[in-house]
Amino acid sequence: MWTHKAWQERLLGHPRTPQDRLRHYASWCNAVEGNTTFYATPTRATVATWADQVDPDFRFVLKLPRTVTHEHRLTGADGPVHSFLTAIEPLGPRADPLWIQLPGSFGPHEVPALVRFLRRMPATYRYAVEVRHPAFFVDAAATRTLEDALATVAAEWIPFDTTGFFRSPPTSDAERDAWTSKPRTPLRSRALTDRPVVRYLGRDDPDQTADGWRHWVDATVTWLREGRSPTMFIHTPDNREAPVLARRFHDEVRARVPELEALPQPTPAGPATLF
Repeated sequence: MWTHKAWQERLLGHPRTPQDRLRHYASWCNAVEGNTTFYATPTRATVATWADQVDPDFRFVLKLPRTVTHEHRLTGADGPVHSFLTAIEPLGPRADPLWIQLPGSFGPHEVPALVRFLRRMPATYRYAVEVRHPAFFVDAAATRTLEDALATVAAEWIPFDTTGFFRSPPTSDAERDAWTSKPRTPLRSRALTDRPVVRYLGRDDPDQTADGWRHWVDATVTWLREGRSPTMFIHTPDNREAPVLARRFHDEVRARVPELEALPQPTPAGPATLF
């Protein structure tokens, strides 16, 4: 996400190499979603450059390749799993957690395959699973089955909260595109581990986005007071203001939990000057 076109020059400065953009992004936020790894596994050398550009406590939440989750459906995917794990080794503990996003057709009857897969994965990593099948959210038995399965390997359940987004019709091309492509699942905010991860989708209007995340501010404050370490990702349909909104969310939480460490000061986006 640190190469998002809408952020260049305006938030991340110009001109910037891809490496500079990550370093610049890390001055805005201390975690990033690794969505590109869903489409292609990067080279180990590329990942090593990522590690060199961020602090040791920066978090990469990297999505497992779709060949593993969607094509093989977690079964018989040893080759691509090995390639992925080998590639991300340079990140070390910065890869926390690994993100397993499952297709909407992956239902309760396939939970045993998920358990077998997670039990075979190295214990050096944490894991977080995102499901989209409606039964996991509306069927109490299916919910318990998944929660119990994840508990056996200390894995987290990632909610992707789109409930606020779908409360009113879209008003822009970006919102209309998200309206047809994003999942519609009920709100879920129960943390299973000490490292909950949340994905939240707002609207084009920053104030609407902030109004919709009130529940998550409350949840994050509660988790912090319980000694948990949550990671929150803020999205909008075009993600143009996502880093700004992420810092706004952090500020709201920190106003209620003053001991929460401040985010770094963003690197200026303007051109360098001599004076």
